[in-house]
Amino acid sequence: MTTINDIAKMANVSRTTVSRVFNNGYVSEDVRKRIMKIVEETGYTPSLSAKSLRTKKSGVIGVILPKISTETASRVVSGINEVVAKENFQILLTDTELKKEKEIEYIRLLKSRHVDGIILLATNINADLIKAISAADLPFISIGQDLPGVTSILYDDYHAASDLTNLLVANHHKKIAFIGVGEEDPSVGRQRKMGYLDTLAKTNLPIREEWIEEGDFSIESGYECAKKIIRNSEKNLPTAIFAVTDRMAIGAMEYLREQGYSIPQDIAVAGIGASTMSKHLTPPLTTVDYYNKDAGKKAAQLLLAQMVQKKDKEKYTQTYRLIKRDSV
Repeated sequence: MTTINDIAKMANVSRTTVSRVFNNGYVSEDVRKRIMKIVEETGYTPSLSAKSLRTKKSGVIGVILPKISTETASRVVSGINEVVAKENFQILLTDTELKKEKEIEYIRLLKSRHVDGIILLATNINADLIKAISAADLPFISIGQDLPGVTSILYDDYHAASDLTNLLVANHHKKIAFIGVGEEDPSVGRQRKMGYLDTLAKTNLPIREEWIEEGDFSIESGYECAKKIIRNSEKNLPTAIFAVTDRMAIGAMEYLREQGYSIPQDIAVAGIGASTMSKHLTPPLTTVDYYNKDAGKKAAQLLLAQMVQKKDKEKYTQTYRLIKRDSV
């Protein structure tokens, strides 16, 4: 196995000179080319851990995801990687599987792995999480939740939900059902629900308990929530269902089709997320695009800036767009 000493010997230079090349220090261009040619021929890879010990930098950024398989997470990670790769950083992904205790566990784990910073796609706000972030003492960016003392990139959940509800109202829907998630998630669970409720109140439309159900982000829960709504309100069916994620909206559409309802003629459906699948459904799903990849890029840029210089904590709100399709 080739070592840094072997590279130095083959290039007829000191070990220190080889180390300078690997760390982008000053050496003559001829020497740099000679060393890199030998590195290429031997397939030698500099030790990341050794470099970390010398420079106090690992060249790695930790990213904590709530569910790695979702399209939102994929888009955010794509944006992060596009930015950090240009600066020769790698990303280390972790998946909490929507378990809030794992967020804290992974913050500690990434700290122990000497990452240079952390980006968290947050799903909740609690004292233990804030304490863990503070204890990590690393450059830190939150996406999706307004975490105290942390630079955060937020989605405008309240107004997106309000706009979507208003779109249903504009299409002559007066009986609008809602599929949400638990309010321990302040953004998706609370803000989107408030956007829906406030809009109905402002337009003097009914808010009925049997039209409101709570799921868990999955397609299956959207299906089950739609089933409960329809079964609990057979004598007063809603004419539209607003689900707070595309995945749950897709589940609702599946149930409605199975029961023989036509979308949107009998019951309209709308979601949030602008998933790739949403435009290929029959009918295509009305949804909201949060520009997740752009959020990932912004988070990476802010994190890299924090690594260079400590900055005051800031809040950024992502723009969004309403995508009107045939499901409404």
